[in-house]
Parts: sequence; structure tokens; C-alpha cells
Amino acid sequence: MANAYLWVKTFHIVLITSWFAGLFYLPRIFVNLAEEKNAGAYARLLGMADRLYRFMTILAIPAILLGLTLWLYFGVGAGDVWMHAKLFFVFLLVGYHHVCLSLLKKFRAGINTKSGVWYRWFNEVPVLLLVVIVALVLFKP
Repeated sequence: MANAYLWVKTFHIVLITSWFAGLFYLPRIFVNLAEEKNAGAYARLLGMADRLYRFMTILAIPAILLGLTLWLYFGVGAGDVWMHAKLFFVFLLVGYHHVCLSLLKKFRAGINTKSGVWYRWFNEVPVLLLVVIVALVLFKP
């Protein structure tokens, strides 16, 4: 049982880390899309954004399922306030992921109305969520 727990935890951490890499990078592509004037470069960036979004979604689903396994099957944080707070911030992160899809659809349709500066600020949201989530896991307040 201990080995299964450690493997689930290992893959959860690896997948979450990979998902966050996508959450950090996709808005940077959005910055470039918002500022790009060349149609060929825009199309290339849009293709990159599409592939990255699909890949990070593929990573997010098992990452979240493994996290739920740690909580519901192995009892990590069961009944603890810190776990409920963490789940709230993970819920916000999933919402951010979906907002990225909405923004990507606007770029696909050519109707983006936001500036590169806005996307630079938008890019800070997952950083803040990561700090809060990791602090909750480590400090378990």
C-alpha cells in the first residue's frame, strides 16, 4: 500500500508540474498573438497555442484524478481545512484553464480585444495560485 501511495503521489506531482508549465507558457503565446501583425507568424503561434492547450488538458485530467485519489482513497487531508482550501484554489485553477480556452477561441476567430500587456498580467494568475496551493500543502494550516 505504501508503494502505491508513493507512485500515485509521484505521478500527481509530475503531472501537476507539467500542467503548470503549460499554464505558464500559453499566456506567453497569447502575448505574442496579441502583438503579432504578420499573418504567417500569427498562424504559427496559433498552431502552437492549440497544440499546447490540448497537451496541457491531457496532463491536467490525470493530474486532478490522481490528486482526488490521494484525497479520497489514501485519505490525504481528509476532513482538514487546508485540503478544502486547496480544492477551492484548484477549482480556480481549472477555471483559469477554461478561460485560456475561451481566449484561444477568440484568437482563432480573430476577435481578440485584449493587449499584450493584459496577457502579461493574466500570466501571473497561475503563479499566484501555485504559491497558495503549495503553501497549503506544506504548512497544512
